[in-house]
Amino acid sequence: MTRIADSSALDLLFREARTHSRWQPRPVSESQLRQAWDLARLGPTSANCQPARIVFARSPAAKEKLKAALMPGNVDKTMAAPVTAIIGHDLAFYEQLPRLFPHADARSWFAGNESLAATTAFRNGSLQAAYFILACRALGLDCGPMSGFDAAAVDAAFFAGTTVRSNLLVNIGYGDPAGLHPRGPRLDFDEACSID
Repeated sequence: MTRIADSSALDLLFREARTHSRWQPRPVSESQLRQAWDLARLGPTSANCQPARIVFARSPAAKEKLKAALMPGNVDKTMAAPVTAIIGHDLAFYEQLPRLFPHADARSWFAGNESLAATTAFRNGSLQAAYFILACRALGLDCGPMSGFDAAAVDAAFFAGTTVRSNLLVNIGYGDPAGLHPRGPRLDFDEACSID
C-alpha cells in the first residue's frame, strides 16, 4: 500500500482525538456499532486468530449489571455513556482457526497449550480493542477506554459459561469537550524507542 492518510484523517484518528469521560445525550445506533466492528475486524492478528469478543452494554439493565463491577471513579462516566463496550478475549479462539486460518493446522498450535492460548488471546484481543477504538474514531464517535473494574464480576455477569474473559471497557458516544483536561504529555521517540 503506497497511499498515506491525509492530515485531516490523522487529526481525526490521533492528533485531535481525546479520551472522553463526559458525554453528550446523543444515542449511538446498532448500525454504528456494526460499522465499527466491520472496520476493526480487518486489523491484523497473529494467524488471523481474532480472539476479541465484545458485549455492548447499552440498555439500562445491562448498564446496571455493569455498574456493580465498576470502581467508584468509573461509575458516573460509564452510566452516562450511551454505550459501553465490554471487550474480552476468547481463550478457545483456536476452535475458529480451521475456518480463519485454513492453510495450516493452526488449531494444533494452541489446543492443549493453555499458556500459549491465553497469552495469544490476550495479546491479539488487546490489538483488536485498539483497532476498535480507531474504528469508532474514524466513524465520528468518541471513546473512553478504561480499566478500573472487577474483571471476575464482569466475567460472571456477561461471559458466564463461556471461555471469554474481560480485558477492558470502552465507553462510546459523542464526548462533551467541556469535560476534557489538557492533553497529557507523551513520551518522545528517544524516550520510548531505539533503533538497533
